[in-house]
Amino acid sequence: MSKGLVPRCFEAHWDSDTNAWHLLLEDLTDTHVVATTWPLPPTTEQCEQILRALARLHAEWWDHPRLGVSVGAWLDADSIDQHLQRFTDRFRNFADRLGDRLSRERRDLYEQFIDAAPRLLARYHSHQNMSVVHGDAHVWNYLLPRDGGDDARLFDWDAWRIGVASGDLAYMMATHWYPDRRRRMERPLLDHYHATLVAHGVRGYDRRALADDYRLSVLWQIMTPVWQSAIGLPPVIWWSHIERIMLAIDDLGCREWLT
Repeated sequence: MSKGLVPRCFEAHWDSDTNAWHLLLEDLTDTHVVATTWPLPPTTEQCEQILRALARLHAEWWDHPRLGVSVGAWLDADSIDQHLQRFTDRFRNFADRLGDRLSRERRDLYEQFIDAAPRLLARYHSHQNMSVVHGDAHVWNYLLPRDGGDDARLFDWDAWRIGVASGDLAYMMATHWYPDRRRRMERPLLDHYHATLVAHGVRGYDRRALADDYRLSVLWQIMTPVWQSAIGLPPVIWWSHIERIMLAIDDLGCREWLT
């Protein structure tokens, strides 16, 4: 990848016998900083820095011929079916644990989503306008330059995959921001992101296509709290996600995708 999108890695080692491993990474202590302390969101200017870095990453891998060949892998029908079945099982356990804390209306929405998921995956199966997706692109997984420049770096890459790039945007904004902030900043930041994509060579993907992808990605975010609960993350992480995602789904008319 281009210089300046991730911390430079000087050495990576893993011992298959002992599982001992290490990474030797560039020390950015003096030059970079995480924007805020969780859960305080960044300023508008910092959000623009973050989205420019994310757009440069996505543009670099946009429909790249290496996707699914030497970078990542496309999921086949069997893998996707298994993934959806695991999610269905996790959701049932999740709903049972929450009891009446998950309303009947929200249970119904999850059930509708599960039924519609194979059809919604047509966007993924198109293999068009796809990129490397970070997978955990909340604003605290960026290191921002102390001098205010554009040298933002992404870290914590264990969830990366090939996917629809707007998934990173939906996770960053719809999953983590309450309605007042999201309603004020969502559209301008999507405009800013799209302009950066175009400036870095992405063609044939207009602003309307991004809006459609973003709305669909917001709907997919209802999976996030279920998976987070299933891997043992505490409710302080995922409980508020449910509320914010549901509000975003209603604000953006995402239920239309289910009909």
